[in-house]
Amino acid sequence: MYYSIYATDRENSLDARQRARPAHLRRLNELLDQGRLLVSGPNPRIDSMEPGPAGFSGSVIIAEFDSLEEARAWAEDDPYFAAGAYESVEVKPFKKVLP
Repeated sequence: MYYSIYATDRENSLDARQRARPAHLRRLNELLDQGRLLVSGPNPRIDSMEPGPAGFSGSVIIAEFDSLEEARAWAEDDPYFAAGAYESVEVKPFKKVLP
């Protein structure tokens, strides 16, 4: 089943994000290679695809896991969380309808 992972960033998280980004992307690419990643990306703090120093307010990941517990464990092990970029992470089941 798919699960949506919504992470909220701490204020001024950009430096922590930049330090942890390579490890964060490695984990996402593992899901992609396994055919389990539906979509992922950050939420810019401002209305711009490239927010620059304004940074990001959070991230969204929708991926397939065997259970809610597995999805939560995966999310809590994210390098952004460990680096202090994320303030909180919410995980919920997700039902893909379209496309």
